[in-house]
Amino acid sequence: MSDCDAHLLIVDDDERIRGLLQKFLMRHGYLVSAARDAAHARRLLAGLDFDLIVLDVMMPGEDGISLTRFIRSRSVTPVLLLTARGETEDRIKGLEAGADDYLAKPFEPKELLLRINAILRRMPEVAGDEAQPKLLGLGPIRYDIERGEMWRGDEMVRLTATESQLMRIFSGRPGEPLSRSRLVEELGRDKGQAQERAVDVQITRLRRKIESDPKQPRYLQTVRGSGYMLAPD
Repeated sequence: MSDCDAHLLIVDDDERIRGLLQKFLMRHGYLVSAARDAAHARRLLAGLDFDLIVLDVMMPGEDGISLTRFIRSRSVTPVLLLTARGETEDRIKGLEAGADDYLAKPFEPKELLLRINAILRRMPEVAGDEAQPKLLGLGPIRYDIERGEMWRGDEMVRLTATESQLMRIFSGRPGEPLSRSRLVEELGRDKGQAQERAVDVQITRLRRKIESDPKQPRYLQTVRGSGYMLAPD
């Protein structure tokens, strides 16, 4: 996906920030729409498709966490949260709601641009119709490696951008334990304990989509002292 192909939605109740981000991202080739609050964003989402949503957490009325849950209940559109809160727990809540990344205010617009670019690069490319799929069996789940698609019978399992990236990483090394720090690095995130904890949250969410009993995982296993491992049939 090139920059000019991507349509972004900026949701922020601060008119100044909203306008600055819209102009900045448009200068870098994106098509950008803006919403002043969650209600405005819901109206735009009802009629338009977006490639990525940049969403402020602290807004009057419905907050960004609640809106993220709404978005994730109906689409896999990546969500990047903007938050003035520095506590790890608040960031974890955003990831648990379905966000793909977060950025704490204040931030440099260039860092936002880099994170947007990184998220869009993680979105799986759809292979051509003639491509021969390579499948991994995970019980009732099958994962098409080339298409980056997960299926349960005839129903597609919707994956977020980060979940898609994790499946790509794991499917490239089935049966090989991968440490949290290794996963953080391959996801293109900054190093640190907070990001490693964020990986744990993403693994928990992915297990809910793969495992019949996420608390006793059969396919996305925890390897004591080594990290996580995908163990297909």
